[in-house]
Amino acid sequence: MLAVLGGAFLHASWNVIAKAARDKHDEIATMLIGGALLACLMLAVLPWPAMQSLPFMAASGVVHLAYFGLLAAAYQAGDLSLAYPLMRGVPPLLVTAASAIFLNERLAPGSLAGIGLISAGVLGLAAARAGRAHARVIGLALLNCLVIVAYTLIDATGARHSGAPFAYTAGVFIANAALFVPLLLRQRGLRVIRSLKSRWPAALGGGLCSLGAYGVALWAMSRAPIGPVAALRETSILFGIALSMLVLGERPGAIRIASAALILAGVVVLRLA
Repeated sequence: MLAVLGGAFLHASWNVIAKAARDKHDEIATMLIGGALLACLMLAVLPWPAMQSLPFMAASGVVHLAYFGLLAAAYQAGDLSLAYPLMRGVPPLLVTAASAIFLNERLAPGSLAGIGLISAGVLGLAAARAGRAHARVIGLALLNCLVIVAYTLIDATGARHSGAPFAYTAGVFIANAALFVPLLLRQRGLRVIRSLKSRWPAALGGGLCSLGAYGVALWAMSRAPIGPVAALRETSILFGIALSMLVLGERPGAIRIASAALILAGVVVLRLA
């Protein structure tokens, strides 16, 4: 549980780095490159994942291509404090249902209640920002929720088959960069390279945060039911609120405070379940 909460902090960190950048597509590309370089170093020292996990790794790379494209588009279109909660609050509910249907993971009522509280708190943060002017952001975020559910189930299963979740995560990052970066280079040319040269510390820092956050989540999912881990991972929104205040100058209101209390209550219920 502590490991997943630590991963949630890393997840919030790289999302704030991406949001703070002027061009979200270029920033996500540079972080993917940074993460892929670090992943290559990991594979040089870690045991390689089992062969039966490779099809899941390839499928994950394709699905993540859609994820990063929608993520950049959502962040480019609107406020982090709307897009991020939507993309973090809806997936745990869908993942819990999907893992019960496809993986036969049945959870106790206490675990279901904890997941519901966390998702309700996260979605409460999004509700505070929703409005007609944000229709495009909401649409992109909800579409990306389906993508998140897909890659979560794919990667959780792949990590379980791999026998080496952190090495599997490194392989996924290399696959992501191999697919997404050439596409951006074709669309944007040397802008991505210039961005990498000027922002290489952010590229490595964001890549490290993203790689660490996802590696911890997949390690946990290889040892525990997917739904509760997915919900705990979304406590990253609490860290996101704090970081957005410090880095982006955003200020929380009463709804954000109440939503944060729901998320914390959900964490406690999960711990006691």
